[in-house]
Amino acid sequence: MISIGLMGVIRIVSHLFFICLTWYVLQCVNLNALIRKGRETEAKLLLLFITIAIGGSVSRFFLDILQWSQDLNYLL
Repeated sequence: MISIGLMGVIRIVSHLFFICLTWYVLQCVNLNALIRKGRETEAKLLLLFITIAIGGSVSRFFLDILQWSQDLNYLL
């Protein structure tokens, strides 16, 4: 069983990793056609929020899989 402190560190690292990975992947998406002139700052902020939402969701998925795989020990 993983201690609560170690699991907290794993969650923080997981969230940060997947948010950074999502940011890197979304940089290849060309949103210039959708952005009005003079609204670049708002578009970058929207991209940041989308990155956090997607990265957090993917991280939560992997953390849930990790937790469920540890819970399989209780089946026996």
